[in-house]
Amino acid sequence: MSKHRGVLCHITSLPSSNVSDSHKFLSWLNDNDFSIWQMLPINPPDDAGSPYSSPSAFAGWSEICSLNKKHDMSKENYWLKDWAMYSAIKASQGGKPWYEWPDKLKNRDPDELSKWENKISTFMDEQESFQAAWDEFRNSSREFGVKLFGDLPIFLSHDSADVWAHRQLFQLDDNGYPTYVSGVPPDYFSKKGQKWGTVLYNWPAHRKENWQWWKQRVCRMLRLFDMVRIDHFRAFESCWAIPVKDKTAKNGHWQKGPGDEILKAIMGCALSHSQIIAEDLGIIPDEVIQLRKRNNILGMAVLHFGFDGDENNPNHPSNICQDQVAYVATHDNDTTLGWWKTASNKIKKNVRKLAKAGEDINDTMIRLAEESNSTLSIIPLQDIMKLDSDSRMNKPGKTQGNWNWKFNWDDLNL
Repeated sequence: MSKHRGVLCHITSLPSSNVSDSHKFLSWLNDNDFSIWQMLPINPPDDAGSPYSSPSAFAGWSEICSLNKKHDMSKENYWLKDWAMYSAIKASQGGKPWYEWPDKLKNRDPDELSKWENKISTFMDEQESFQAAWDEFRNSSREFGVKLFGDLPIFLSHDSADVWAHRQLFQLDDNGYPTYVSGVPPDYFSKKGQKWGTVLYNWPAHRKENWQWWKQRVCRMLRLFDMVRIDHFRAFESCWAIPVKDKTAKNGHWQKGPGDEILKAIMGCALSHSQIIAEDLGIIPDEVIQLRKRNNILGMAVLHFGFDGDENNPNHPSNICQDQVAYVATHDNDTTLGWWKTASNKIKKNVRKLAKAGEDINDTMIRLAEESNSTLSIIPLQDIMKLDSDSRMNKPGKTQGNWNWKFNWDDLNL
């Protein structure tokens, strides 16, 4: 039996889309014996609303967390000023990306940047207000005995404060443009693969700086959350590099990652190995699994993937291990009700072998996750509410219609 139960629900799915509703939701979690609240990344999203392609690896999204108070952010100075200056300049340039700014701004000429010192206070204040509200939220979560589970996107948008401030850490040409960008080859979600378009890391440059940027990033996340999922963990072993001019991901190639080196560096930020979870889903070579296991990092299994094929399927509930988090589904999946309606007869037959009398498909899948050998099961809120495909959070490979789902308090039966 799983020792801990959690719910997957992004903050933007709260009725207010803001942590102002968090106290009420924390109370609901506590009343229903859930001890983990997992959410999506809380950084500012891109123009399509995706939190997985952010203009900052460190800044919080002010729209989800605002308060008329400020918090001392002296611990955050290593990123805060760059973010504020990037935001101020970008606003003055009509929203143009940094690589289209005038050369002196694009290339961070010290004399030119000094002229912006007195124009960044608004953006500094915004982050200080975010931090004050988040700290109150964290205090409330502790009072209710609920741990906060965050999500760290592996990649960043090309147009981001971090890439602008640390060009040497990313694979860019002399003019600041990438030759290759990120994505994944064809898989379960997309026959053409997915071209994400985010920039790739210059791993030798990170190694030369003793992984400092990555250590700062993970330590920041563990100041905000009790636990952190590293999205697309496999990029630490190898990542799919796609020619920037290609429209699909088919012609990409694998680039070798830093492997154990970077994990040993960032795991020093954690108090325990259980604080870091690897998203190791998809067609994953054994090298990635062994990398995770060598560093005592928890992996993931998703029941939606577990009933295609025979019982040797690694996502089948009987094969889920203690060193994995058992998910009914992730934010990328359809809701369980939507998935069931389009599932093949073979998948339905395999699920029904494990169903109990009187259960609907949501009850069955939730029970199977909770009864697995995993010490933690995560259930999307949509499946607890037994909602259909129109409540799906995200369709991978699509740029429109994602990230918009919200619930109503009345529908949660409070």
